[in-house]
Amino acid sequence: MKKILVTGSKGQLGLCLKTKSKELNTLDFVFLDSKELDITNVNQINQVFKNNNFDYCINCAAYTAVDKAEDDNDKAYNINVFGARNLAQASKKFKVILIHISTDFVFNGKAKKPYKETDLTSPLGVYGATKLKGEKEIQSILNEYYIVRTSWLYSEFKNNFVKTMLNLATRKTELSIINDQIGTPTNANDLSDVIAKIIRSDKNKFGLYHYSNLGETTWYEFAQKIFDLTNTKIKLTPITTAQYVTKALRPKYSVMDKSKIIDTFDLEILNWSKSLEKNITKM
Repeated sequence: MKKILVTGSKGQLGLCLKTKSKELNTLDFVFLDSKELDITNVNQINQVFKNNNFDYCINCAAYTAVDKAEDDNDKAYNINVFGARNLAQASKKFKVILIHISTDFVFNGKAKKPYKETDLTSPLGVYGATKLKGEKEIQSILNEYYIVRTSWLYSEFKNNFVKTMLNLATRKTELSIINDQIGTPTNANDLSDVIAKIIRSDKNKFGLYHYSNLGETTWYEFAQKIFDLTNTKIKLTPITTAQYVTKALRPKYSVMDKSKIIDTFDLEILNWSKSLEKNITKM
């Protein structure tokens, strides 16, 4: 039975994996949150790896506060870069396959078609830059790794766009939502399914992959769909990025090409709207 460490286990993806693990009785999961395993602490990592015979480590631990990262550069760097490097070094030492979760924010959003894994990266802010450096640390240390870039992650757990919209709708009658940033929402439950499939495939097709649900949308259209599916009556006004100033810049277009992961692992991926419908029902 394969033994799998999940770091950052109390984040969205970690919690989705924990739910998924109940179905996967052929896999032995160990879930550790940041208090139980601080990925910036080399000694703690080595002790955990030494005391367990892990086959895989799924790194869900990350600094993901995009705007706060602009002022909290050191913390973002420590977690997203040093943390990734520490796990890669331990994975190499203890012969563990690392599955690391990254982001569409490694791109600048100037593309006109979905980004492939081979496209040039050029992050706009600290968050994307530190996640990209984390990727490069892993690639410089390991041969046996999976880096999975994803985008616009949501689920029934923790804070995310879907839950924020539904919460705001209980307090407001009108919302202004950005309509000129294009990307693809990703159901974290679908991503957890894909990670499990990668592990169970035994294909060892290591490398960098892009994964999200299919299709593309804007935040405004995403919000419209959320409210349609929940029969929520609220007035939505589309606005531009320039009308909603944030500390960090966001890519205007961050749709990713999923053909590599689909072909390699024989995946059937749901359209984002269908997956959202499924998740709303669950919520």
